[in-house]
Amino acid sequence: MQLIDNYDFAGKKAIVRVDFNVPLHKETGVVTDDTRIRGALPTINKILQDGGAVILMSHMGRPKVNPDPKFSLKQIISKLSENLEGKTILFADDCMKAKQQADNLKMGEVLLLENLRFYEEEEGKPRGVENASEEQIAAAKKRVKESQKEFVKTLASYADVYVNDAFGTAHRAHASTALIADLFDEKSKMFGFLINSELRAMDKVIQSNDTPKTAIMGGAKVSDKIQIISRLLPTIDNLIIGGGMTYTFIKAQGGAIGNSLCETDKLDLALDILAKAKEHNVKVYLPVDAVNADAFAPDANTSVSKTNETPDNMMGLDIADETIAQFSDVIAQSKVILWNGPMGVFEMDKFSKGTSAIAQALAKASQNGAFTLVGGGDSVAAINKNNLANKVSYVSTGGGAMLEYMEGKVLPGIAAIRGK
Repeated sequence: MQLIDNYDFAGKKAIVRVDFNVPLHKETGVVTDDTRIRGALPTINKILQDGGAVILMSHMGRPKVNPDPKFSLKQIISKLSENLEGKTILFADDCMKAKQQADNLKMGEVLLLENLRFYEEEEGKPRGVENASEEQIAAAKKRVKESQKEFVKTLASYADVYVNDAFGTAHRAHASTALIADLFDEKSKMFGFLINSELRAMDKVIQSNDTPKTAIMGGAKVSDKIQIISRLLPTIDNLIIGGGMTYTFIKAQGGAIGNSLCETDKLDLALDILAKAKEHNVKVYLPVDAVNADAFAPDANTSVSKTNETPDNMMGLDIADETIAQFSDVIAQSKVILWNGPMGVFEMDKFSKGTSAIAQALAKASQNGAFTLVGGGDSVAAINKNNLANKVSYVSTGGGAMLEYMEGKVLPGIAAIRGK
C-alpha cells in the first residue's frame, strides 16, 4: 500500500477526498467550527510543499436538489483560505464540469469542487422515488448505479493521484470514497495523514498490551453500543457506563429508575453484557448516584439520589459527585482509555458537570502518560467545550466510522485502498 509519507507529489495533480461537512451559521453561512478543515491541512500542505497541485472534493449536508445554495461549499472558501495562510482557492461551480479548470491547474494551486452530493451518483441513491412503484424504484436504482461509473470516471480524470483523507465518511460505500479508488493503480492511491492518524489511534486502543485498559461508554441507548462493547470486552480491564443507557442496566438489576430513559426491550441484553464482562474478568462501573430532574428542561427542578433509588417523578440526567470521583479514579489508574458518549445531558449546563469531569479526568490521565482516544460527536463536543482537545492523545473526526471500525466491520473507504 502506498504511504503518503514517502510519496513525492512534485508535478502531480492530486484529487483529495476531504470531509468539509462543517457547521455553518444559519443566517450568515459562516463556518462556526473549522476542526475538519484543520484536520485536512497536513495532507494539503504536504502536496503543495512537494510541488504538486490539489483538487479538493467533499460533501456537505444532505441536499435534495442540484444545486442547493444552502449546501454550497462556496461558503467555506474564506475559512479554507484563512487556514492555508491566505492562499487563493479556485472554485468549480459544478463538480462534474471541472475538467477544464483541472487541466489548467498549475502546480501549487488549490481547486475546490462543488458539493459532490448535488449529484445522486455520489451516494448511489435515486431521488424523487418516494411515491414510485417497486419496479420504478428498481429501475431508478439501476440507472444511478450505471451513471455512477461515469461520475467517478469524470472525477478521476481530473488528477494523477487519489488521496482519501475523509475518515468521517469512510464507512459509507460512496462514489468518492469507495469507487473512485479502483480507477487508480496501487502506487497512485493512498490515505492522507488524517486517516492514517485515525487508524493508528484506533488500532492502539484495540491492540495495545498496556494495562489497565478502560472503555467509557455513554449515550442514550445500549443498542447503539452493543457491538463495540462486545468487541472490546476481550481486550479491556474496565468498562465504565454512563448516560441514559445507565438506567437500562439499573432496571435490569431490579433498581428503581423513576422516569429515566430505559430500553425495556433490552433488559436481557444488559444482563448479558454484565455476564460476558464477568467471563472476561472486566470490571463494570455503573453510576452509583445521579442528578435527577422533574422534566427534560434546562430549568427543571433537581435532586440527587442513588441511581437505583430514583424517585417516581424524576429522571436521571447526569452523574453525581460520588460517581464522578469513582470514575475519575478508574481513569487516573488506566494506561489506555477510549471515551465514546456523554455521561448526561451535557448540552444543558445544569447537567453538564459529569461529562465535563470525565473530559478533565482524561486530560489529566493523558498528562500522566496514558493514551486517550475520544470519539463520537457528543464526546468530541464535550472535549471542545472544555477546551481540552489539545490535552488528550487523540480526538477522532469520525463518530460512526470510528464505531464501525472498532466493532470490526469493514469500512468501504478503507478497504478500497488498504484491502479487507
